[in-house]
This record gives sequence, structure tokens and C-alpha cells, in this order.
Amino acid sequence: MINTAKSETNYLLMTGATGLLGRYLMKDLAIANVPLAVVVRPSRRLSAESRIESIMESWEDQLNRPLMRPVVLAGELCEDSLGMEPNDIRWAIENCTGMIHNAASLSFVSTGPEAEPYRSNVGGTKNVLQFCQEAGIREFHHVSTAYVCGLRNGTVLPSELDVGQEFGNPYEESKVMAEKMVRGSDFIDSLTVYRPGIIVGDSKNGFTNTFHGFYAAVQLIHTILRNQDLVGETGFSDVYPTRINLDGTESKNLVPVDWVSAVMAHILSHDKLHGDTYHLTPRNAVETRTINAALCASCRFYGSTLTGADTHFEEHTELEEFFYEHIRVYNSYWRNDPTFDSTNTQKAAPHLLCPHMDYKMLKFLADQAIKMNFTFREKPVMQKADRAVVNAQ
Repeated sequence: MINTAKSETNYLLMTGATGLLGRYLMKDLAIANVPLAVVVRPSRRLSAESRIESIMESWEDQLNRPLMRPVVLAGELCEDSLGMEPNDIRWAIENCTGMIHNAASLSFVSTGPEAEPYRSNVGGTKNVLQFCQEAGIREFHHVSTAYVCGLRNGTVLPSELDVGQEFGNPYEESKVMAEKMVRGSDFIDSLTVYRPGIIVGDSKNGFTNTFHGFYAAVQLIHTILRNQDLVGETGFSDVYPTRINLDGTESKNLVPVDWVSAVMAHILSHDKLHGDTYHLTPRNAVETRTINAALCASCRFYGSTLTGADTHFEEHTELEEFFYEHIRVYNSYWRNDPTFDSTNTQKAAPHLLCPHMDYKMLKFLADQAIKMNFTFREKPVMQKADRAVVNAQ
């Protein structure tokens, strides 16, 4: 029999700490003085502790203030007991009363139920639930997605999940399977579900460490133009017109990571807000014509035309063929979104308004990704002596 007696300090245990949302949650929960522990997989270059320390040092540099560190437990989402060592398992059992399950695969394609995204999103969630049940962790915070709605139209309520909808890609299906598994776990006393829209970079500085969806389109256009010498002497390109089969009126629910994290941290740190489902979506979605205009401006390409979603092209130009072949995985990404009922979120955090994803904001985010060359690597961890010198300056 496992001893599940808890200590006086109640920690939240979090997966997915090194992802885009996870790194923001570590910062915001530290500021809110929420005791946090994180399950982190070591990388080829860095230990689990070094990965987290690098992120927290970066936050301290930006904020110019010290931050409380999370307890780091080396582990692996897709292994039994989350791949943790016995001493770490014992520590989690004795100190953790809640779980924030934030880790997920964002893959839109799959080769089968044993591959991504099912392996992480379904199998990983099963492992997390089993660990929580055995460890006596009965408070569960689950990061799902607004796109569990699949190919629905109309208004989607937070109380709805599986209503027989079809799915646009395996990612959506895997997230529905995971959320159903969580909701079906009878050992959970308090379940809070967060369903963000499409998370993009920081609304204030444009930072991101992942380059999916919106960024994939920016990168593809930018790469095509630069690698094939399609940019003229002026730095612009409009000599290779490209037809895009969108109406321009399709709505997309893009949300900046700093806002999503701020709302989640507010809910997490207020017990009275637990136990509900929150659509973390903007009040006003952005249309694809605005997204297209921002992408073209950032890439300095003015040859694209939105020809309508039902347009069928008898023949493609060479540039169009290349574009469609490489963007095909995200075809479902650009469809028209339903309306997400975010009443719960607005009531819980009326003081946290989602920044408007307009042309200016989208171009800013695209410009920052281009400046980053669509790559990000953590800075090396500073040695204690180096940190002392910096702090003394």
C-alpha cells in the first residue's frame, strides 16, 4: 500500500513545462506564489534541471526580479509512473495535491494509434491519470483545446465534448479522446478544463519557441521567396501570382500565449474558480483575409489572391504546386471556426482582456518569427559565480 499522506505545502505538479505555454505558466505561477513541481524530460544536451533553470533565468533577466523555482522531477510522459525515479515518485506523493496536465503533441498527421499525436495525447494522458490515482492527487487541471469541436458549426458550449462531430485531423480526435478519458476518471474530486484557441506568440515581444500553423505559413512563404530568388531588387515580390482557395471571411481564434497563461494562472490560484470548463478564445476572431495580408506584408510578397474556398484549379503554377504540397498538412487549420462560448472565462477573469489579433499584431508576430529565423534554442545555464557577478552589477 502506497502512503499518500501529504505535506503541509501543497504543490501543483505540471507536465509540458518546457513548451510555449508551460514556460509562461511557470513564470506566472511563480509570481502568484503557487508552489509548483514539473515533470521534465532531459534533452540530449541538458539535464531536466538545466532545461528549467535556463527558462527561469531568462524570465529573471526579462523581469529584472528573482523568481521562485519549481521542483524539477526528471521523467517521461509516455512511461509508467511518468518515468520518474523512486525518490521523485515518493516526493510527488507526499507533496503534490494537484496536477496540471499541459503536455501534448501538436502533430496534425499520424501513421496510426500507436504513433503521434495519439501516443502523447492519449497514451500520455492515461499515464498521467494512473499516476495521479496511485499518488492520491485528486485535483486535476487539464489543458485541452477549443478544437475538440472538430468540424462543427454554430456555437460550441464548454459543456459539450463528443456530440458525434467529425474531425479535421488526428490532433483534434486525440484531444477529444484525452478529454473524455479525464472526464471519465472517477477518482478526481475537482476537474478544471482549459480549452485555448490557436496559441501564437507573446503579444508584447512576439516571442515563441514553436512554429506551427500560423508560423508554418509564414516560414513557407518566406523560404520559397528567398530560396528561389523570387524577390526583386526592391525587396518585394509580386511577379509570381499565387491563388489561395479561401474566401477570406473564414474566422480563426488566434490567442497570444501571454494572455492564455495569465488567465490560467488566475484561475489556478483561485480555488473558487476551479471545477469549470473554460474556452480561452478571443471575443472577436480574425478573418483569413487579415491573416493573409499580414503574412504577405511580413514576407514582402504581394502576389497572392484569395479566390474562394470552392475554387477548383485545372492547373497550378510551379510555385502554387510547391506551396500547396508543403502546406497540405495544415489544410484543416484554415477552415471557418465555429463560435466558442467564452462566458465562463469572461466571468472568471473580466480584468484580463484578450489582445486583439488584428493586422498590426499578426504582422508583428510574423516579423518576430522571421527575425528568429524560425528557430529557438535555450541559452546555456549560467554558473552560480556568473549569476553573482550579474546580480552585483
